[in-house]
Amino acid sequence: MKKTFSLKGVSLGFLIVVIVLLVIYQKNLIRLYTAVTLYDEDKIAHNFLTMYESFNATVIPASSEPFSFTEEPKPLPNAFNYENQTMSLTDFLEDTQTMGLLVLKDGVIVNENYWLGHAKDKQHISFSMAKSFVSALMGIAIDEGFVTSIEQDVTDYVPELMGSGYEDVSIKDVLQISSGVRFNEDYGDFNSDINRFSRATAFGTSLDDFSASLDREREPGTYHHYVSIDTQVLGMVLTRATGKSLTHYLSEKIWQPLGMEHQAYWLADDNNMELALGGLNVSLRDYAKLGWLYLNQGTWTDKQHNTQQIVPKQWVIDSTTADAPHLVAGENNSASSSSFGYGYQWWLPLGAEDEFSAQGIYNQYIYIDPDQNLVIVKNSANYRFTDKSLNWTAKHYAMFRAISTHFSQ
Repeated sequence: MKKTFSLKGVSLGFLIVVIVLLVIYQKNLIRLYTAVTLYDEDKIAHNFLTMYESFNATVIPASSEPFSFTEEPKPLPNAFNYENQTMSLTDFLEDTQTMGLLVLKDGVIVNENYWLGHAKDKQHISFSMAKSFVSALMGIAIDEGFVTSIEQDVTDYVPELMGSGYEDVSIKDVLQISSGVRFNEDYGDFNSDINRFSRATAFGTSLDDFSASLDREREPGTYHHYVSIDTQVLGMVLTRATGKSLTHYLSEKIWQPLGMEHQAYWLADDNNMELALGGLNVSLRDYAKLGWLYLNQGTWTDKQHNTQQIVPKQWVIDSTTADAPHLVAGENNSASSSSFGYGYQWWLPLGAEDEFSAQGIYNQYIYIDPDQNLVIVKNSANYRFTDKSLNWTAKHYAMFRAISTHFSQ
């Protein structure tokens, strides 16, 4: 009897320990499961709409004076041309698992559609489109005197980066993703740095510590090697310089004055440091507002017809200009596609003088065509994104240009 009782006690004790561990680590387990299954075909669309529920996230309240664009719905073109082939636009939207598409022409929503569970009041993960929001905050911080110059080293504001690959790297080089830091950003490689970073994020590991762990590979300011952690470092500079969290600063300087209609979420580590490089969760319409702000060179006109300069005009111009050979579209001295140039966290596509865009993995876009006064926002859950043979990005720009032409006739 004593032996039986003892075994039962051990079993009960083990069960209690397991339960306690599950309670303690439940959040980490949920985050890890979401991270591991994030891009699975049967889960990806749901995951992209609920990232802030599985991970730590800060909240950016909706504007106290929400602004809504006028709506005049019109049909999209039926087709577009890609490499001398006619492609069905509807089929392409389906093939890329499009979740939301919004076309803003002359400040009017002329087309807006949602699929796969997305809706007007739902927030979709930005991935690297968040980089363009961070760039806007940097421009504002410089205008307000929190940051003296982009020629300063990032370590002037973040001394804990001394001894890392970011020592002696200027804010400008980081803005232009030309830090020279060694980093593998291949989402199709399980052991890549970006996927290691994603798994670290799942456990709430310090994003600051991860950034400080990277080493130098090239001379800063000479080569455009896409390193998402560069934007994380920009986030570190902003929080140190302003004394405010990215969430607070974004809410104060962009969310409120632009009349953002919905609250947003910013993924963060266990120390509440935001995932600056790609953690925003925003509604489709509110993504469009950033595009419209930049199309108008940083000015915003509210519903009372009051106009104010939100982001400095010169900052917008500089942000959408490639000012060095390694940043010019069509050059070969870049680790990124030669089809794009790069500014301050904005992409500059080859083939047009004025177009620019914010881009995120799995086909997230804020596409801006200033001379046509047009913005297109696209949220997607393209589980085949890593198949480079399918030329998803080039096809998207062919579609965007066809849509722009269609609504300009």
